[in-house]
Amino acid sequence: MRVEVVLAWPERYLRRELVLPEGATVADAVAAALDPGGQSRAVAVHGVLARPQQLLQDGDRVELLRPLLADPKENRRRRARGGD
Repeated sequence: MRVEVVLAWPERYLRRELVLPEGATVADAVAAALDPGGQSRAVAVHGVLARPQQLLQDGDRVELLRPLLADPKENRRRRARGGD
């Protein structure tokens, strides 16, 4: 089966198309796309958060999510106080 693994930064992106055996998981795709020992990160399949053991289907797009730079809750609190 064919899957796509994507990691994006503001100025560039990494995109790898992989051919994996049936029964491959999100973790298998991430391991095949990146160097071993990469940092653990959140992962989504077609924009929906996924667990490493989730089975993939042909044509899935696995998205490696970057860590948040700011806490969304704290940003809302700051805006509510009027301190943009």
